[in-house]
Amino acid sequence: MPESPTDPRRATAATLPLSGIVVLDLTLARAGPTCVRHLADWGAEVIRVEPPAFNDGLGGSREGYDFQNLHRNKRSIALDLKTEEGRKAFFRLAETADVLVENMRVRVKHRLGIAPEQVQAVNPRLVYASISGFGQTGPYSERAGVDQIAQGMGGMMTITGEPGRGPMRAGIPFVDLTAGNLLALAVMMALFERERTGKGRYVHTSLLESMVFMLDLQAARYLMDGEVPGQAGNDHPVNIPMGAFPTADKPVNIAASSPKMWAQFAEAVGHPEWLEVEQWKTLKGRSDDRANVNAAIAEVFRAKPSEYWIDLLERIGIPCGPINKVDEVFADPQVQHLRMAMPIAHPTRGATHLVSSAINMEGIESEVRRVPPRLGEHSAEILRQAGYSDDDVARLRGLGVISEG
Repeated sequence: MPESPTDPRRATAATLPLSGIVVLDLTLARAGPTCVRHLADWGAEVIRVEPPAFNDGLGGSREGYDFQNLHRNKRSIALDLKTEEGRKAFFRLAETADVLVENMRVRVKHRLGIAPEQVQAVNPRLVYASISGFGQTGPYSERAGVDQIAQGMGGMMTITGEPGRGPMRAGIPFVDLTAGNLLALAVMMALFERERTGKGRYVHTSLLESMVFMLDLQAARYLMDGEVPGQAGNDHPVNIPMGAFPTADKPVNIAASSPKMWAQFAEAVGHPEWLEVEQWKTLKGRSDDRANVNAAIAEVFRAKPSEYWIDLLERIGIPCGPINKVDEVFADPQVQHLRMAMPIAHPTRGATHLVSSAINMEGIESEVRRVPPRLGEHSAEILRQAGYSDDDVARLRGLGVISEG
């Protein structure tokens, strides 16, 4: 967040890149909200459409850190889409929206009557964006899917963790996050295409597709060379030395696998004789003898603290760094310089922070313009903007079609 009201980077909603884009947010849990958060952070007008008495599925309070971090910069309408009046109100909103994002199970949007073909029939310019567990079609399309299930089915848990210790999940829900990031990219491509064609498009991804995509080199390693990768712990699967090594105080990561860096590394740590070991002269040889290479480096590194080794290797251009706990991450001077902890003034939690966007656009800065809304906080306001009269709003309220926080 900019430090003062006069900071030229301070952006209003009208000056952000996505100003004027209206997004209907029907997402829940994490993958869908991750997509919408990108759009909201950079200026889109996001209307979160929620059922009355809605539980988001994250297992925490709306005041909790997870909901607050995912749902900033939005308004909320609590609208019962299972009623005829609720669907009519929804389609009224959809007529002028630019984007709709949802991550329901595949059959739910069809059961509610808000599938892509139905919504785009009233607004052909709409970009309709979906995330599912396993794809919109196919033998698994009706299955429920969550991050850890996708990590397991997509191979991640068999290449994460130490050899022989069994499958291990990643420490963050990165499949959810990746699916949301990819869908946001797809939305932007579809909006860009609409500038040329005047028509929206249906875009979608799934947790399984996102997980397989993120296998990246490990997937290509199998597809092209037939190698089935396994668990390698903190070691890089093919490059060495690249991984975590103990020091006198805390572990560090180093990456010195290229021939030039390996030579510089051996000289810098005082062991040029390593360069004369016949098997260690090639990357493949070092990889085949990984246990002995790692043991030799660990024995040397244990003699001095992490800061010594980081300073030494940084001076000669070898990538290295500490292995930080989360509190140490946000105390790091570079993380602080990058403003990754975004300060906010919350009406109930007071002065606190959320995680900043990692996207940088020179000259402007995203910020929390609006804290996450109470359930249905803006129901009446949104309907009035859609052309409903005060009497109409009162009638829908009386029927239980809408609720207000």
